[in-house]
Amino acid sequence: MAPPRRHTRRWPAAIVHDGHDYLTTAQVAKVLGIKPESVYAYVSRGRLHSVRIEGVRGSVFAVDDVESLTREGARARPPAGVVERIRTQITSLSGDELCYQGQPARELATADFLDVARLLWEHQVPPQHPPLDQDATAHLRAALPSTATRLDIVRIAVDLAGAADPMRYQRTPEAVTTKAMQILEAVATALPPGSSSVGTGSYAKRLWPKLSPLSPTPRRVAVLNAALVLLADHDLAASTVAARVAASARAGVYSVVAAGLAALDGPMHGGAATAAYRYLLGAVDDPVSAVAASLRAGERIPGTGHRIYRDHDPRAGALLGLLERAGGGERVRAAVDTIAASTDFVNSDLALAAMAVQFRMPADAPETVFGIARIVGWVAHAFEEYEEPMLRFRPEGVYVGKRQS
Repeated sequence: MAPPRRHTRRWPAAIVHDGHDYLTTAQVAKVLGIKPESVYAYVSRGRLHSVRIEGVRGSVFAVDDVESLTREGARARPPAGVVERIRTQITSLSGDELCYQGQPARELATADFLDVARLLWEHQVPPQHPPLDQDATAHLRAALPSTATRLDIVRIAVDLAGAADPMRYQRTPEAVTTKAMQILEAVATALPPGSSSVGTGSYAKRLWPKLSPLSPTPRRVAVLNAALVLLADHDLAASTVAARVAASARAGVYSVVAAGLAALDGPMHGGAATAAYRYLLGAVDDPVSAVAASLRAGERIPGTGHRIYRDHDPRAGALLGLLERAGGGERVRAAVDTIAASTDFVNSDLALAAMAVQFRMPADAPETVFGIARIVGWVAHAFEEYEEPMLRFRPEGVYVGKRQS
């Protein structure tokens, strides 16, 4: 009796091709963010079609077919090699609550900004002298064009402080925290004064005359201090990821801060507070008309809603509460209340804008405060990243452009 016939899978006839327009199973899995076994499931369901190429082992898939599947809504995760989850002990965001080291940030808003920095850095670094003297900062400001913003001065001050430090690549906790405190002093010293008074005492009080022409009463300074505390960190925002990438490459703390500042410089991050300031400044005289015009045009009001928070931004609530107690901001508060009543909720950008408008700060003050505050968070994340494997942020590109014939 003849032996039973074995049923073998019939592959399509191999075609003669150099393979440049095709992806292997492993490459398809990376594009779609799935396991290689799932690629075969797509084939069995007819969503992908495999071919064989002479001289190439296994199945391959046309680039156009894979891209078409991606556009149809196939589950797309980052390609292999991306650090999808970064373990951190610095900040948690849960239930519309922001916590530093397990403590609600709103409860820390009355603590001194530099003490909160020490909390996040987990190191009791003593006060530091500015690494840049008055002559250096005077030359810095004189060399800048009139179009330069205060955040430009902050960036340049950080670079100058790094250039002046021959031991800039030290990464011991003591060295990094000392340099980080010096960075904070450098940017405060480099900023041009907004009034004739000279600030002494806490960091917020020393920063005050660089931002406002008003007298630094305790309640006013408390608002600025709270803004610095509440914006010190916000988990893995774009600028924080940029700072961690720099730290992963073992950049020194000056370059880590510079990377964070670079990512902060844009309308979707640090610039959002400036947009909120300009909107609020124009709405103070007639907030109802301003809001009505935005609603009629279908425009989103700057400084409202949030990608993470659902019902309220805890930073905004804490900051606006202190701002109200500072007094003298009835018109600003009325405008903020009108905006809040017409949208989901106001966020920290509008709260920063309210502080700046009420205290007669310049348009770039909110973004400047944001950038200075976030230096603390970037340094804290650098500490964590220095303990991780170096260069771990290395996504694998999947080339889909033109190929050589």
